[in-house]
Amino acid sequence: MEKHADFCPSIKSLRIFEEVAHYGNVARAAEEVNITASAASHQLAKLEKELGCLLFNRSPKGMTLTLAGEKYLKEISPLLLGLTQASTRLGNEKARSALRIHCAPSFGLLWLLPRLHKFRERYPAIQVTLSCSYENLSFSRDNIDIAVRHGFPDWKSLEVKTIRHEKMSVLASPDYLIKHPVATPAELINHALILSESPLIQWPQWFAAMQLAQPTKDWLFRFDRSYMSLEAARLGHGVVFESELLAAEYLRSGTLVRVFGDECSLPVNAHHLVWPRGFARFPRVSHFLQWSSEQLEASPPA
Repeated sequence: MEKHADFCPSIKSLRIFEEVAHYGNVARAAEEVNITASAASHQLAKLEKELGCLLFNRSPKGMTLTLAGEKYLKEISPLLLGLTQASTRLGNEKARSALRIHCAPSFGLLWLLPRLHKFRERYPAIQVTLSCSYENLSFSRDNIDIAVRHGFPDWKSLEVKTIRHEKMSVLASPDYLIKHPVATPAELINHALILSESPLIQWPQWFAAMQLAQPTKDWLFRFDRSYMSLEAARLGHGVVFESELLAAEYLRSGTLVRVFGDECSLPVNAHHLVWPRGFARFPRVSHFLQWSSEQLEASPPA
């Protein structure tokens, strides 16, 4: 490919590149920038020609970044995000002091929300907007400053700080344990078990780690949100295997208790603070990163 000297790609072509990298699909990326799929393909081909290299590997299953594409995405994503936010917030002092957080639902409801007033008390000038979903939204398109994501950290163009020391434990309400005592892990096979489907480690992995046979009875309930699983356990319906990080308020209040000691808990690195490169220099973001680190390190949970 021939590379032209001293050129600057169009913003539209860069946006298309970023969206295709995000979705792995030209048609889906074209919808986001409101153009046809053929126009998006043309813009992408033009960009590759101007740069003198292939940015994507094409296959029937979709498009994946080449090594050159990954490097280019890392370099341009902060620039595009900065341009979008500068344009949006120009002349709006209130918007410049607003912190926009996107969060995994259970973490947002169970951990962040009970503590967020403390952040506002420390930084009253920072307005906070919190949105929650399991979708990994685009920082530039959705105007997000920082996210708390759940899953395996594979976000090469972003800064990632994994929340450490999270562990999964067997939990139940005191009332349930009075009515249905549990003396050993092996006895759980006969108990009402609530399955949380969202954690990276679930009941089957726990039974395997304890070298126990898998339960043959149906789960009492299956929930795709941790807060629903924990609430069902709090109500005394059964035993749940869940994150102590998310269950911190339940454990502190005594509405849920650990059924076994630490030897029956499993470590997990499932939640991550994620933000675009360069964003930590913004006071609203750096303040939140510092504050959240303090809260996560607090013992007992604050």
